[in-house]
Amino acid sequence: MVAPSGVMKVFWFIYLMTNTYIATATVVEALMSIGPFHDSKKAAAKVEKKNWVFPTPDADLDILDIIFVAYLPNEQDIIMDRIFYLLEKIVYPRDKLRINILYNTPYPIEPLESQMSQLTMKFPELRVIKVPGSKSKADNINYYCNLNTGAHVSAIYDCDHYPHPYGPRWAMERFATSKSVDIVQGRCVIFNSSANLLTAMISVEFDKIYAVSHPGRSAMFDFGLFCGSNGYWRTSLLRDLRMDETMLTEDIDSALRAFGRGANVVHDLNVTSFELAPTTMSGFWKQRLRWSQGWFQATLRHMNLIWCHSEIEGKHRTPVQRFGLLSLLWIRESSYYLITQYLCLVISIVITDFPSTGAELYKLLFFQYPVAWWLFMLSIISFFGTLYITFHTRSEFVLWWMIPIFTVTYPVQLLFTALMGLWGHARQLSKYAKWNPTART
Repeated sequence: MVAPSGVMKVFWFIYLMTNTYIATATVVEALMSIGPFHDSKKAAAKVEKKNWVFPTPDADLDILDIIFVAYLPNEQDIIMDRIFYLLEKIVYPRDKLRINILYNTPYPIEPLESQMSQLTMKFPELRVIKVPGSKSKADNINYYCNLNTGAHVSAIYDCDHYPHPYGPRWAMERFATSKSVDIVQGRCVIFNSSANLLTAMISVEFDKIYAVSHPGRSAMFDFGLFCGSNGYWRTSLLRDLRMDETMLTEDIDSALRAFGRGANVVHDLNVTSFELAPTTMSGFWKQRLRWSQGWFQATLRHMNLIWCHSEIEGKHRTPVQRFGLLSLLWIRESSYYLITQYLCLVISIVITDFPSTGAELYKLLFFQYPVAWWLFMLSIISFFGTLYITFHTRSEFVLWWMIPIFTVTYPVQLLFTALMGLWGHARQLSKYAKWNPTART
């Protein structure tokens, strides 16, 4: 059965308009990220010129807990390296720094566990805890929340991270200069980008997300989000909210609960941390399927934030924030259906009315209706504008040639992401709840 031309036209315009909105919103976010990027570069240059003397004296800094969470079977090859890195490289007053290694394992791993425990006798700022009964990152963090460590701020990291030596100092500077800040979310950078083509594309994606989209969205819609790692919380807020171990992406859930509480989340590009990308397609697939299902799970739970009044006295969500949340949750989740259906629509048109020349095919796919010229061109300009800004804000691990490859393969990546999104929806509807950790080596 072939839909009437009028119905096809309606579908066509819905898909094009949605695509144009997403592309336009993305480039506006990119444009608004330029200011925060230049501000961070200026601040870093100023501190570097003073031989890394920060505005806030060390005596006025708060006590900081750095929390590294690990699933030991997956991270046994890297955890000792990360512990020594934290002990030796982080630049922060030692009397105000606590390094907490919270791990879980279904079976003993020796001599590694004993070696980690013995380090605590040599380094008083180190605490290593095997969390009893833990089965997840959320359980590890919740166990930490039950401890009385005396810390004012708690930083959450996955075990594969290398925080920049001055990253914690930059984050604590934000807390010292503004009492209204509740969470500081830093920039995550992929450092194994040269491992293969997959990690190269993930590294570009992360620069696009953390250096462009997150700070741009924060400026555009007036709210930020905790992103799971390299995030600094006021300890009191973290203890109040904790993590929900039933959520596949407990970080997004806690971020949205913090938003519902009216927490002030800022994105700081100088709070940098370096992490590993999955090096195999299997690892990437498992990671992104969990993310897709987790985002859908969080969207279903927190969609009422779009229209409900704040339950916290004195905290009001503005229309701009509500629209930003609508865009982040529902429009993004709906786009998976629109992208795949748009592809099916194009294929059906080609099958039912296949053009005889290349020019006719070109016109059929993109410019069958006059307004499509404008919508398509606006989308293309927005896409290249976003990548241009990403190119100029890229990390040292993203080489120039990675951007053109990312550009050429982006339509395939977009379709792949949409298919994973639909799969994640199906998993959630079927109540699939298995947590697949990403292997780290």
